[in-house]
Amino acid sequence: MITVLAHKSPDTDATGSPLIWAWYLNEIRKTPARAVLQGTPNTEAAWMLTRWDRDMPEIVTDIAAGEQVVICDTNNPAELPPGINDTEILEIIDHHMLVGGLKTRTPINITIRPLACTATIMHDLIGDDMSAAPDWVRGVMLTCILSDTLQFRSPTTTDHDRAVAEGLAAGLDIDIDQYATEMFAAKSDVSAYGDEDLLRMDSKEFELQGKKLRVSVLETTAPQVLLDRKLALLAAMPGVARADGADEVLLFVVDILNEEATLLVPNDYVRQVAEASFGVPVAGDHVVLPGIMSRKKQIIPSLKL
Repeated sequence: MITVLAHKSPDTDATGSPLIWAWYLNEIRKTPARAVLQGTPNTEAAWMLTRWDRDMPEIVTDIAAGEQVVICDTNNPAELPPGINDTEILEIIDHHMLVGGLKTRTPINITIRPLACTATIMHDLIGDDMSAAPDWVRGVMLTCILSDTLQFRSPTTTDHDRAVAEGLAAGLDIDIDQYATEMFAAKSDVSAYGDEDLLRMDSKEFELQGKKLRVSVLETTAPQVLLDRKLALLAAMPGVARADGADEVLLFVVDILNEEATLLVPNDYVRQVAEASFGVPVAGDHVVLPGIMSRKKQIIPSLKL
């Protein structure tokens, strides 16, 4: 049995891509496979599972030594189970920068492409066999692409991502504007989540000059709902950093419709990072960053002191 998994703090692509590839392995390659998650999916990903009538995959915290795995939507060991290098990695499918640190027992297939979404890459790899894909596979692919591209607003969007999404939507008779509005409404409904949960919901680990950062992004069409919780989120940051072995938490609230991000600024260190990274003066406990939408393309590559 092959285990298909993505990164921690599963967003829509990290929830959907394991399901897509497990379907492909089971139904097309006739190889037993299962999709798993490394945490509770965010609200948009949970909505996707309900919308396309998929059960929640099993949540795992580690993988047994010798287990066969396919890794998707990451190639970073810090975002994978602790025992990942003791497993038999069969394949990596990803759209992030190459980090290094993974070990394989034999040569493997590695597909890393400069596209906005892992599901777009999987669509291409599946190729002509997409004709056998049920509606739920096509629907999950569409949801992943619209999520990762923020309905084509993100600077990571390519013409190919858009073309694949539009083709999937046409085949499913889905209006992209209406569907994306439903998706983003689900993404923006975080009322059931505590402050610590929000800080971890969609986060990546990053090291900056010896300091370990948890870089968190919350994408929403209702940013004020999150900004109304600003003081509580700022107060929760030190505890989350300590518990997660980080030095600082950077939280970016991305306003999907206005195409800007608000960075919360809890202390002088984050202020210095914000000013050096984005070239803006910071006078209070937050700063608005016009045009900043993508952690992968605009935030992580810009971070400096």
